[in-house]
Amino acid sequence: MTAPQVSSAALEKAATLIEALPWLERFHGQTVVVKYGGNAMTDAGLRRSFAQDVVFLHYAGLRPVVVHGGGPQINAQLDRLGMQSTFRAGLRVTTPETMDVVRMVLTGQVNREIVGLINEHGPFAVGMSGEDAHLLTARRLQANVDGELIDIGEVGEVESVNPGAVTALIADGRIPVVSSVARSEGGGVLNVNADTAAAALAIELRATKLVLLTDVAGLYPHWMGLDAASATQARPISQLTADQLAEMLPGLSDGMIPKMGACLTAVQGGVPQAHVLDGRLPHAILLEIFTDAGIGTMVVPNPLVPSPPVPSPSVRSQTVPTREAEELEPPHVSH
Repeated sequence: MTAPQVSSAALEKAATLIEALPWLERFHGQTVVVKYGGNAMTDAGLRRSFAQDVVFLHYAGLRPVVVHGGGPQINAQLDRLGMQSTFRAGLRVTTPETMDVVRMVLTGQVNREIVGLINEHGPFAVGMSGEDAHLLTARRLQANVDGELIDIGEVGEVESVNPGAVTALIADGRIPVVSSVARSEGGGVLNVNADTAAAALAIELRATKLVLLTDVAGLYPHWMGLDAASATQARPISQLTADQLAEMLPGLSDGMIPKMGACLTAVQGGVPQAHVLDGRLPHAILLEIFTDAGIGTMVVPNPLVPSPPVPSPSVRSQTVPTREAEELEPPHVSH
C-alpha cells in the first residue's frame, strides 16, 4: 500500500506537537507563576499573544498565575500629570502622590486590561490586587546605592504572603491575575516590585516554575566582564545555579538586579526552576515550557556537588536539580 502524501508543513506541525508531549506530561497539574511586564504590555500584538499563551497553559492542564507590574503605563500617566519619575537601584522612588497613581494604574487599568484579554477566550481570569485578602503584606524598603541606604518612599518588600484567595481561585479552575501592590502592616499600601512579588508568591504556591518576561533575551555574559566587542557577539547564558547567580548578582546593572534577584530568591525558596525570557518574542512562554531547547536564562537550585565556574552560553545540561527526587530526570534535556 502506498503511503499517503503529506505536506512537509503538516509533518513539521505534527513534530512540534509531539515535541511538546513530554513537557505536557511533566507539567500537567503544576502551578506556573508568570510575571508579565515590559514591552510585552505595550504592543497590541504581544498583549494578545500573551493572553493566548496563558489560556493555552490553562487548557493544557497547567495552573497559571499572572503577576504584573505596569511601568510603561505608570510612566505615561505620571507624564500626563506632570509628575517626575525617578529610579534608584532599579526601583521607582514613590512619593504618596505617586503611590496614588501607581495604585490606580496597576489595579484599575492594567489589571482590568489583562483580565479582559484572557477572558476573550472564556470565563477564566479573575483580577485582584496584592492588597486583597491580605495576599501580600510588605514592609518599607530602602535602596542600597553604592553601599548607602536611600529612602525611596512608599516602596516595599514582601514580608508575608497569604495565598488562600489565589489557591481558591486555582481550585475553581480560574486564572488569578495579581497586581503588585501590597498592604502595609502600618496601614496604607506600598509599591512592590513585580518580579519580587512574583517570586514570593511562587514560593508560597510551591510553583514548579517562575517565569519573568522582560525586555532582554536573558542574562548576558558581558555582565560577567566581557569587553564590549565580545559582548556584541554573545548569546544569553542558558543555565545558572543559585550559587553562580549569587556570585554574579552584585555586578549586574540596576535593571537586572530585581529580576535575577527574584530568580535567586525563588530557587532558594524551593521553586525548581526560574526563567528570564524575552517578552518581545511572541509566544515566548510556550517556547520555553514546551520545547526541548527552551529559551532565555534558567536558574536552578544548587546541585548536591560543588558548582562549576559560571558557564558560557551553551545548551542546557542534561540534569536539572529540582525540589523532589522523582523530578530529577526530565523527559529529555533540562528545561
